[in-house]
Amino acid sequence: MAQIQYIRNFCIIAHIDHGKSTLADRLIQKAHLVEDRNFQDQILDNMDIERERGITIKSQAVTLPYTAADGHEYELNLVDTPGHVDFSYEVSRAISSCEGALLLVDATQGVQAQTLSNMYMALEHNLEIVPVINKIDMQAADIGEARRQIEKDLGLDSRDALLVSARQGTGVDELFEAIVTRFPAPSGDSGAPLRALIFDCHYDPYRGVVVHLRIFDGVIRRGMKISFMSNASVYEVEALGVFKLALVETGELSAGSVGYIIAGVKTVGDVRVGDTVTGAEHPCAKALPGFREVKPVVFSSIYPMDSNDYEELRISMEKLKLNDASLVYEKDTSAALGFGFRCGFLGLLHLEVIQERLEREFDQSVIFTAPSVKYKVKLRGGEELSVDNPSDYPGEGRIEGAEEPYIRASVISPTLYLGNIMNLCLEKRGVQTAMTYLDEKRVELVYDMPLAEVLFDFYDRLKSITRGYASFDYDITGYKPTELARLDILLNGKPVDALSCLVFRGKAQARARMVCERLRDEIPRQQFKIPIQGAIGSQIIARETVNALRKDVLAKCYGGDITRKRKLLEKQKEGKKRMKTVGEVELPQSAFLAVLKTKDE
Repeated sequence: MAQIQYIRNFCIIAHIDHGKSTLADRLIQKAHLVEDRNFQDQILDNMDIERERGITIKSQAVTLPYTAADGHEYELNLVDTPGHVDFSYEVSRAISSCEGALLLVDATQGVQAQTLSNMYMALEHNLEIVPVINKIDMQAADIGEARRQIEKDLGLDSRDALLVSARQGTGVDELFEAIVTRFPAPSGDSGAPLRALIFDCHYDPYRGVVVHLRIFDGVIRRGMKISFMSNASVYEVEALGVFKLALVETGELSAGSVGYIIAGVKTVGDVRVGDTVTGAEHPCAKALPGFREVKPVVFSSIYPMDSNDYEELRISMEKLKLNDASLVYEKDTSAALGFGFRCGFLGLLHLEVIQERLEREFDQSVIFTAPSVKYKVKLRGGEELSVDNPSDYPGEGRIEGAEEPYIRASVISPTLYLGNIMNLCLEKRGVQTAMTYLDEKRVELVYDMPLAEVLFDFYDRLKSITRGYASFDYDITGYKPTELARLDILLNGKPVDALSCLVFRGKAQARARMVCERLRDEIPRQQFKIPIQGAIGSQIIARETVNALRKDVLAKCYGGDITRKRKLLEKQKEGKKRMKTVGEVELPQSAFLAVLKTKDE
């Protein structure tokens, strides 16, 4: 292992699509961690879903050996991070194990919303920030403008900015030297008792839980007894080492290093991201400050397609929670769908990713209910409830008032699309609080708007009306009074609890109409008419009908007296009436999904 003065821990942070993973590729190639014939783009994005969507979801660590100009061998621990706002928790965990950050700015797009919020996050953790201007090989690159924005918007010295092209590998050698010279070495005492922070984990079916950690003090060796401080469970280290794309075993990890340990942990619940690992025989005095508790903003229930698969789903959720610390869940039941879980997510993309990971990595067939946010409901007796599940919503007569969460949304966009963005924000009940021209071509709009309005299709529509040029970031600001109603969907007169949702009363009718129309297209026709209704309490506010299939009972009746035909039709009428009284309507899986989709999809 390298001595502590020859270790550098750093991460790459930036807005979405500014070239973090491509730059990580170039650094890995330069360090010759993988032969050219085995190399593939976005090599750190090892989940299928990351490759298909072209986004990073999990932050990944890798150790790069580097010989500096002064002849010393350095060990560089790089953490590649996601850029999307839904995964900012992932970024905060990566940042806490580093001393420096490369802040990437796209030379064609300049400073964007996530660039700012990631920089503030790095400053909160006292990281040394080195600005890097990427994509200088592009025709649309404007390096002077990017430098000006780094000075004006970020308040950093643009003369320190490095110019690179991650795609072509230009400026990567200078970048390596800057990492060595401008980032500080980690501080830590190898002679002190062991103190290490768990910043990630994953589950290996053969070896149990693989714990990713950053050692702050002390040394960890094979065969040593360690303890997790949150629950005092003791394990013996079976293997440990560093990340060099594969897990490479080393004899020990000392203060300042980033690596992994395997200690035969089979109980998934024993390991918690943000926990401190210490020696069982010589424990450290106090635990490291972990990560702040994650606050989910979007809630949805998740059920197995076949209720017999509930136990398998529970085990899958535990393993997924290990790898994604921002997932929050508890048990839940539904009359229509049986046993399941009520989950909290950091955003809609996070929800989609969890759904796809459950289906791909754990072979689970699942149904998600419509997403909602957490409302505060005040009852007439003065009691206050937190409600995120429509089934917990009290009766209309008991409610005095309700409040919904609001966000401060910041949109940075070219001035060309200003009118479109304002119309969209108005439609979503947004109130403009600030408008700042960053320069002649770019404007920043700040809106107060309800979080529930951003959930459905806000981000997709913002991208389409601005041709992908606008960037969006938000912070939760607090609660404000609202007019809330519980919208029930009735099928053949019976409510389907899994389709119920809490909505703003002024938009309830439009929402009910949309859900009824979607269901009408998805529910297969029966021998009798099926009414689909949207209701608030006992008042029906929308209706669609699935028409009956017409069976031709007269096909076998050719010629002869009209009374024969009439007799057959009367018989059919009676049968239909009886069928309608006992007729159960099957709701196909596609119907639940159709309700969640936006119009264009």
